[in-house]
Amino acid sequence: MTTKYRGYRLKTYLNFFQIFIFDITKLWNRTGFIHCHNANYLMRILLVKSGFFKNSDIQNKWTLVWYFSPHQYLQIKLNNGSTINIDIWGSAYGVKFGNYAHGIH
Repeated sequence: MTTKYRGYRLKTYLNFFQIFIFDITKLWNRTGFIHCHNANYLMRILLVKSGFFKNSDIQNKWTLVWYFSPHQYLQIKLNNGSTINIDIWGSAYGVKFGNYAHGIH
């Protein structure tokens, strides 16, 4: 997912109307820039369809990037009861799995 899709700060605003794309085929056929909630939608589908996770194991979480820009990431419950944060959009900016974009990161 992080090699196929990535976040761009400026494109998040310039491509505002792409936030309304919910067609799974259109989203999957894209490469490059994708909004955070669309990346999370695709990631959720992949995790649930893998059979290793239930939909209830995955929570959408919200934060602010640069203290004013809303941003969504996923928090995933693991078998041992712990959770891990996954931020596909933030990966392009060095945000590793386990963390998420927030503040001035």
